[in-house]
Amino acid sequence: MIRFAILGAGKIAAVMADTINAMVDSGNQEIELYAVASRDLTKAKEFADKNRVSVAYGSYEELYADSKVDLVYIATPHNFHYEQAKSCIENGKHVLCEKAFTVNAKDAEKLFELAKKHKVLITEAIWTRYQPMRQIINETVNSGLVGTPMFITANLSYPMMKKQRLLDPNLAGGALLDVGIYTLNFAEMIFGHADTVEGTCIKNALGVDISDSITLTWKDTGRMAVLATSATASSDRYGMIHCTEGYAQVENINNPQWIKLFDKQFKLIKEVSCPKQFTGYEYEVSETCDCIRKGLLECPSMPHQETIHMLQVMDTLRAQFGIKYPFEK
Repeated sequence: MIRFAILGAGKIAAVMADTINAMVDSGNQEIELYAVASRDLTKAKEFADKNRVSVAYGSYEELYADSKVDLVYIATPHNFHYEQAKSCIENGKHVLCEKAFTVNAKDAEKLFELAKKHKVLITEAIWTRYQPMRQIINETVNSGLVGTPMFITANLSYPMMKKQRLLDPNLAGGALLDVGIYTLNFAEMIFGHADTVEGTCIKNALGVDISDSITLTWKDTGRMAVLATSATASSDRYGMIHCTEGYAQVENINNPQWIKLFDKQFKLIKEVSCPKQFTGYEYEVSETCDCIRKGLLECPSMPHQETIHMLQVMDTLRAQFGIKYPFEK
């Protein structure tokens, strides 16, 4: 039995709680939704009562000190991830940490070294990497039905200008780390690591990016991806893979629900839907727990080097944007 704890009691934490409860209700007896921690005990207790959590803590330190906790899901803003993951590791807890895993690649490298030293698993909770649709998309696009994939366009934008954490440089705000990360992962899950990355952005008055345009290139294959992300407006969230004999359309790159293939006459020739899921988070939980049982220190769907690479790409983009957070040395 793996005792699962949630650090943070916000919206995304509630989705994870729903996920664990659905897994348990479906007959999974190898995981328990054991604890939740918040800096506000009242909030933690309310979360626990609503989401069937056994133990509620009014501080993160109490969670770190609880020897019964096996695995901690970190569901707080990006700027807190490094210190919170570090505390979990130093107290012998395995870690499933929300994206962006850390603010920059250097912090991720330090966490992975520390986890290795303490012999605990740590992995990034970017759900699209673990979902079965990842493989379905690649198999469908590479089936040859629409030729060779050559060019990707993808977008992910939500109207989030009222979310303080996203607008504040002290909280590692900006569209890139919050939603742009999904467009980058989408492109590289299909084409692999890009050779070049170039970006431009619009900033708010505090200096964080609120709209981004990103171009990736793969020189040897002649492939390119053009990505867009924003915190100012809603987008269709489509991922388009343009091929030599047609194209593919993926609905919602943030949680793909189907992929459709069209020929050069724009005629639909194939559609594959997402397998039935609880929330989409269950796949990252299942793989993390399975790896813990096997004594592994990282998950195959999101190896440590992939997390570091994606953060390096975003570090490069932020350097191009001229964005450095106040707490970064």
